[in-house]
Amino acid sequence: MLETRLISIIRNNSKAFLHQASSSLFSKTRVSSSLSRVSNESPLLKPSRFFHSKPANVPSASSISSKNPIIYNGFTSFLKFHKGFQPSIRKVSTATATATVCKENSEGLKFLVTAGPHAKKAIGIWLFASAAWVFSMVVLGGVTRLTRSGLSMTEWKFTGSLPPLSEEDWLTEFEKYKQSPEFKRINKGMHMDDFKFIYWMEYAHRMWGRALGIMFVLPFGYFLRKGYITPQLGLRLSGLVALGAGQGLIGWWMVKSGLEEPTSEYSEPRVSPYRLATHLTSAFVIYCGLFWTALSVVMPEPPAESVAWVNGAAKVKRLAIPISILVGVTAISGAFVAGNDAGRAFNTFPKMGDTWIPDDIFSMKPLMRNFFENTSTVQLDHRILASATLVSIGGLWLATKKLDIHPAVRSLIGSTLGMAALQVTLGISTLLSYVPVGLGSAHQAGALTLLTLMILLNHTVRRPSLSLLKSLPSVART
Repeated sequence: MLETRLISIIRNNSKAFLHQASSSLFSKTRVSSSLSRVSNESPLLKPSRFFHSKPANVPSASSISSKNPIIYNGFTSFLKFHKGFQPSIRKVSTATATATVCKENSEGLKFLVTAGPHAKKAIGIWLFASAAWVFSMVVLGGVTRLTRSGLSMTEWKFTGSLPPLSEEDWLTEFEKYKQSPEFKRINKGMHMDDFKFIYWMEYAHRMWGRALGIMFVLPFGYFLRKGYITPQLGLRLSGLVALGAGQGLIGWWMVKSGLEEPTSEYSEPRVSPYRLATHLTSAFVIYCGLFWTALSVVMPEPPAESVAWVNGAAKVKRLAIPISILVGVTAISGAFVAGNDAGRAFNTFPKMGDTWIPDDIFSMKPLMRNFFENTSTVQLDHRILASATLVSIGGLWLATKKLDIHPAVRSLIGSTLGMAALQVTLGISTLLSYVPVGLGSAHQAGALTLLTLMILLNHTVRRPSLSLLKSLPSVART
């Protein structure tokens, strides 16, 4: 037989080699344990030598063929048998194969953080804390505006300054405020205690922003020095630092507009609605950038357990992106409502006064001024945008009910719909209550919370990496 001739050729190497070779030929199911035992008994008979290298004294294929073509054919058949047999070894352990796939997936990703899980956790906590700080800044800014505290400080320094520490210092600051249009036209009878309240509100808002800068920059420098941050992440965070520094300048640019004399003697002094909207938009951009980056650090891959769920997430994404834009536009339109004090123009709902549409919505020229400066039009626009937002998110929830999507995505869509309904309720309550400070602040916080959920939804339904996509089954295992 062919096997007998092959055995006679390799007999001089080792009897053990002959024994293991024949066992490998006729007992495939026990090959893994046999190779392990042989490798311990004889260095000559390691599995790597048996399968991948040429043992000593074993004739080469060319020498065999020159002596006996029949033996050469048998040797070739043996090699072919070995090549066809390798996959069965790889399939011995399913757990090992799964671990290999996971390792390949990890290697295929471009992580934003180096140095392992501990660095990823530290940077993730830092970024989420920074985003939460910006969130609190937005809420504090809303309280400052609603209490009419924003114009109490008539000077601004980039590095900040100490608050008044003596009665003489307070008198000096109060005298500066008395020269402002707001005091002359609105707060002429204000006492020192009332001035101290609005001054501390504005001072806290400014110093809270500077504290955020320090809290962000110092860890950023530390992580850079440690080498935890990749160039891609470093560039993104540097852009956010620049935006944060510019936010202080935008804030003073906004306040300065309120310290100027109004064009009409009947107008109340207030900041420009355009500058207020710019200030709020900049804060939203910084917050969204921080929150998205933090999510990317701690969750480099979206939740995807099957190709069907990935396809379902892609359909959700096509709807979520335009709805997110609508949510953002609605929030910015709220800045124009605040800047024009339009929240107090009509305190009825759903009608605006006795009509559905006020008669003076196109009273200003040029026409675009109506959309940004006319109090009636500004409030009407905000109502329409808010209603469209609620209907759109409700439509997203209905459209995805029958889609095959990840349970986390489905739960997130439901939470977003609930938050949208709560936000509309807060807006109506604020309007009917003539914009109290508590409800007005909650309404502004609700706008940013709704935007947060939309960011999270868009991040969750993004497309996974190609390496992960190749390893996914067609349908999720339930």
